[in-house]
Parts: sequence; C-alpha cells; structure tokens
Amino acid sequence: MNPSLGKLMTEQQNPRTIGIDDMTAEQILRAIHEEDRTVPGAVERCIPEIAQAVEAITESFRSGGRLLYAGAGTSGRLGILDASECPPTYGSNPDQVVGLIAGGSRAIQQAVEGAEDNLELGRQDIREHQVSERDVVVGIAASGRTPYVLGAMQEAGERGAIVVGISNNPDSEMGQFAAIMIEAVTGPEAVLGSTRMKAGTAQKLILNMLTTASMIRSGKVYRNLMVDMQATNEKLALRARRLIQLATDADDDTVEQAYIASGGHVKTAIVMILLQVDAHSAAELLQNNEGFVRQAIEHSV
Repeated sequence: MNPSLGKLMTEQQNPRTIGIDDMTAEQILRAIHEEDRTVPGAVERCIPEIAQAVEAITESFRSGGRLLYAGAGTSGRLGILDASECPPTYGSNPDQVVGLIAGGSRAIQQAVEGAEDNLELGRQDIREHQVSERDVVVGIAASGRTPYVLGAMQEAGERGAIVVGISNNPDSEMGQFAAIMIEAVTGPEAVLGSTRMKAGTAQKLILNMLTTASMIRSGKVYRNLMVDMQATNEKLALRARRLIQLATDADDDTVEQAYIASGGHVKTAIVMILLQVDAHSAAELLQNNEGFVRQAIEHSV
C-alpha cells in the first residue's frame, strides 16, 4: 500500500455516502447530485488563477503559439475532448489546441498499462511536439502527482513554455513545475477515488473556461456569437446564416447575399452588412483589426 495515496483529499472516504450501496436508485442519484453541487464553488475559488492562464494562452495565440494539454486517464481524455471541439466551434487551426494523453490514442478508449506512471513518456511527448517558449502547456491530474503529467510539465518548463497545472488536491507536486497553479479542491468522491466524478467535472469546467475565454479574447466571438465557426455541414450552414442575422438584424435575402458573397465566412458577411461594404473591403477591415468584428466596425466609423 502506498501511504501517500491515503493523504490525498480525493482519496478520502466520503462520510456522506458511506451507505450508498444500500440506497435506492433515486437515493443514489440524489447523493451524487448533492456532491456535484459543490463543484462550481470549488471552481469559482480558482477564477483568479484561471484568468492568469487565459491571459497567458491568449498571448501565446497572438505570437503563433499553441495550447497543449497533458493528462492521463480521465484528465487526458478531457483535454483531448476540449482540444477537438475548438476547430468546429471557433474555426481554429487543429494544431492550435492539442490534447496529449499517456499511452497515446489507444488510451482514449482503454487503459494503457503503466503509461501514466512513466515520467519519461511525458517528457517524450513534449519533445515530439517540439514545444517552445511560445507555447502554453497545461498539466491535468486530479491527484496533482501523476508521473506522466509531471514529466510533461517539467520538460515544457525547461523548453521555456509557460506551464499551468490543474489539480484537485491542495499543495500538490505539480506546484514545483507550474508557473500558474489551479487547485480546484473538490474533496472526497461519492465513490472513493472515482475522480472521473467531481474532480473530472471541475476539470471540464476549467478547460471550458480556458479555451472559451481565450478564443473570445482572440476575436473568435462577436457579442456572444461564435462568428468563426466552420460551416462543414447543412446544419452548421443554417447556423452560420442565423448568426449573421442575429448580429445584423438583416432580412433573409440580405443575409443570403452576404453569405454567398463572403464565401460563407460569417465575420465577413456581418461586417459587409453592418458597414454596407463589399466582401473585399470587409475582409480587409477584419485583417487590419486582427479578426475582431467589433474593432473592425468601430474603427471604420
């Protein structure tokens, strides 16, 4: 038995759910729900540190850098999920946000024996992705001590990247490698050690915040509309037209004409309609304002 494991807050026995095996289905669900209700508060307490990470990520994107997540098990899968959803939502380059998981792609669906315990494997993945001082690397581990994640964080720091840690335990080993440490302390799980539950939920909320806020601050959102989305299917093409309409209050014919003239580029179509300019002029205004729709409109007046 590893004596240090029992010291982790996420590995404590939850006194509120000791009788969970003797509950009805509804009682089990209510007990889990009561535990889940504590998660937003744990995340809220970390907002100042999350904001620091967002500023670092935004600056990295401006300089052509990337955001890389490194995790094992649930934490690694959540990083991959968040990274994979950025291109369709925000039109970002697939290489801009990258998820790394101990054991590689096979570990997305099944456990890879010993991968998370391999510190050198974490270092190797960072080297293979040629991480540099322009990048931000976020290590994710509920325990705050997963060797694969620590190795990735250490290698990234030595290469000059800004290193962020996300843990669900206080004062974890991650802290020695992180420039910014986010500790969402979610406490004991409803089922002892099942950190895919409260810890995983907190991690998902934080990753949502990191990429959403960074994309907003990179000009990917106008008002609260995801105006850099990629219309890769019929449903998304309809959504793109709706976004143009919501941003401009234009009639259907005007929206359709701008959508076609802009080549299906939502931002360009919005600027075309609001400023009554052609597609070339709208695209030029956006380029001169780093892709921010609001700035393109305000600076043209």
